[in-house]
Amino acid sequence: MSRVAKQPISLPKGVELTTAGGNISVKGPKGTLSVHQLPGVTVAIDGGVANITLGEGVDDKFGGTARALIANMVTGVSQGYERKLELVGVGYRAAMQGKALSLSLGFSHPVVFDAPEGISIETPTQTEVLIKGTDKQVVGQVAAKIRGFRPPEPYKGKGVRYAGEKITLKEAKKA
Repeated sequence: MSRVAKQPISLPKGVELTTAGGNISVKGPKGTLSVHQLPGVTVAIDGGVANITLGEGVDDKFGGTARALIANMVTGVSQGYERKLELVGVGYRAAMQGKALSLSLGFSHPVVFDAPEGISIETPTQTEVLIKGTDKQVVGQVAAKIRGFRPPEPYKGKGVRYAGEKITLKEAKKA
């Protein structure tokens, strides 16, 4: 079994993990998440700790993947995930219009992005966007989609970037 799969998953107070009908469900204060159980992987729960065990002849990679998915779900329903984006450029602005995010990114029209179910988007300032949710994959996908509207360009660094992202700028042509 892989080193990742051998690590136990501690369940914080208020978090329940159940396995039924080929699905693994995690319920906590921030919501409920579930994932399809991988073949040959079983989850044993004893005293607030979940352990992964593999059946005979099952590939090691399934154990590590299952452990990572369950640990991400436990963190999501107990603490949640968030991604912060920064808008860099003259006139680049973000504002919430109800549940939709309106972005002014230098196009002739504003870009309107509707948040999917289970995701909340906030704009603390006009140049910051905060994406929050319980599912790590969905939060990352939404952040990548918003960044994709205007990725940072390599000459001036203008665009939508992740908070703390370093953009390597290219040198301009020399005459």
